[in-house]
Amino acid sequence: MAQIALRRSHIIAAAAMTALVASCAHSPGQAAPPPIAAPVPAPETGAITYASSGHAGMDIWRVAFSEKALAAGHDREVVKSVLTGISPLELWIGSSFQPAKTGIEDQAEFAKPIWDYLRVPMSNSRISTGASRLAENPALFDSLEAAYGVDREAIVAIWGMETSFGAVKGNFDAPNVLANMAVEGRRKSLAERELLSLIKILEQGDAERDDLIAGWAGAMGHTQFMPSTFIAYAEDFDGDGKKDVWESEADALASTANYLANSGYTLNQPWGIEVLARTGFDFGLADGNERRIETWATEGLVPARGGTFETGGANYAELWLPAGAEGPKYLLFNNFKAFKTYNNADSYAFAVGLSGDAMGGQNGPIASWPTHLTPLTVSEIKILQAALNAQGFDAGGVDGIPGRKTKGALQAFQKSRGLVADGYPTKQALALVTGEANVGVASSPSGTN
Repeated sequence: MAQIALRRSHIIAAAAMTALVASCAHSPGQAAPPPIAAPVPAPETGAITYASSGHAGMDIWRVAFSEKALAAGHDREVVKSVLTGISPLELWIGSSFQPAKTGIEDQAEFAKPIWDYLRVPMSNSRISTGASRLAENPALFDSLEAAYGVDREAIVAIWGMETSFGAVKGNFDAPNVLANMAVEGRRKSLAERELLSLIKILEQGDAERDDLIAGWAGAMGHTQFMPSTFIAYAEDFDGDGKKDVWESEADALASTANYLANSGYTLNQPWGIEVLARTGFDFGLADGNERRIETWATEGLVPARGGTFETGGANYAELWLPAGAEGPKYLLFNNFKAFKTYNNADSYAFAVGLSGDAMGGQNGPIASWPTHLTPLTVSEIKILQAALNAQGFDAGGVDGIPGRKTKGALQAFQKSRGLVADGYPTKQALALVTGEANVGVASSPSGTN
């Protein structure tokens, strides 16, 4: 019993000593011993590993692109977040992994007659919605015009053209779309440049990974900015510290205004003026060359709405015949070129200009469209281009796009045959060029206004 009592006293003494030490350790003025830190794992190095996408070509491309991005100094975790989870899209790679068909035949600005192309942008619903948007927030548009020198109608018209005022912004993952575009191959360099821009957007803190929602070709937000365009022109107009082109209308519209301003847009100058031509006018002057307004007046052009030319200080314009000598005729100014930086198609820029005017209360065109003429399909344009080239009229590449060079070649052919040289590629013109009709038959009367 004595031994047990002694053993108990030793235990009690030891406990008391432990309590005393603990008390001293935490007494005022003396710091507690630092906690033992967990070992920090070494940062990952080498190639980034990913789960398979289910497509061998995509997996091979992703490894190579990851190495390229890392070698360029991009953040490893950002690169990994952008490329994790990519997968084949039917749109780009197609079922059974065949190249998707996404040629100009699928682009309305090239594949449709211009009067059909204009049906949606000039519809009553589009114009009335745009006018409502302008009326809902005049203070915002006052601020945009003051900050960027771009007319509000132009900004809203592009908003309508790109996403129907935010209604159809797209629901694709931008990195996945661009990865598919790169794997598909025809636009690989473009897609990879845009992916690097996406990585930079995340690195700069301008967006989170889940924000990167896009349309089918990788354009993002209310006004469909490609990532590189975002890097160059996106604005934080609402002052919240983010350049949010996806949810902030102020940021998206300011970004568009900034883009147009940097593309040469000038406030209070026209994009185009509809004109009438005197009888016997030389439509060969619609050759893509700019001439002074005084020169056009001397040649016999007058504003279709009457009065004198009001240009806001713009002195030069080119004559454009969107549907040949029988259709509406326009003098085009520098602001039209600014619209084309958004989409390099005359019909797109024309729709922006016309719809913006209509949203501001001025409908056009005044002249009627020559719907009795039959414009060419993309495949027929290629036949026309090849035939013009074969006869020594330089139409450029055989690409199916009726651009300025193709129209100029057709004009030269028409002049050589004594026809109205309007350069408008119709089935009637194609028949003449290919020799399937009598060469001496004119395609339209020479005195058409």
